[in-house]
Amino acid sequence: MLARLKRAGTPHDRENLTRFGIAANKAFGVSVANVQKLAKQLGRNHELALALWETGWYEARLLCCFVDEPARVTPAQMDRWCREFDNWGVCDTVCFHLFDRTPHAWNKVEKWSKTNAEFTKRGGFSLLACLTLHDKGASDEMFVKGLALIEFAAGDDRNFVKKGISWALRLIGRRNSKLNVAAVALSQRLVASPEPAARWIGRGALKELTSPLVRRQLERRR
Repeated sequence: MLARLKRAGTPHDRENLTRFGIAANKAFGVSVANVQKLAKQLGRNHELALALWETGWYEARLLCCFVDEPARVTPAQMDRWCREFDNWGVCDTVCFHLFDRTPHAWNKVEKWSKTNAEFTKRGGFSLLACLTLHDKGASDEMFVKGLALIEFAAGDDRNFVKKGISWALRLIGRRNSKLNVAAVALSQRLVASPEPAARWIGRGALKELTSPLVRRQLERRR
């Protein structure tokens, strides 16, 4: 499998990793689109996903997301993989295409968002953002709890953490009108915070969530 990934690598895609701020020591330079094409050929295979993860190669870990079986992913597996996140590309892809489809996702949001390790914490807020997009059956109360986690962590000025927090806040505020009101109120509090990271998060979210475009989108949904 690694040989197939190696053959699919290109100098252009390796350069893209640096361009997008993805630090991966073991990378062939394969685009996500080509990783997904390979995944379609392979089909779902939990054991293969576990083996691919253990190789440590960037593209192999992306491939895990598309071949693993969400129903067979265990809480222990999620914790182990999350502890090994070392760049935002793997973190966000795993959360977006696999972890948010498991029955354990919501429990991990709170656990990971309260840790100190940079990419584990990023994983907690990335997972919250992904659930906002994909969990259509979740209650508003779940996202109100998510906003409390955001407010608690908003002072973290590490780049990948604050960007993950900002992503989650903006998506929650776009889910429906009720959550928009709560997210805007939180954004206003963050803007008034003495913490630079909190102010940065609040300003960006407030600008987006009060924009005419978002207002129109929410009105149509209502």
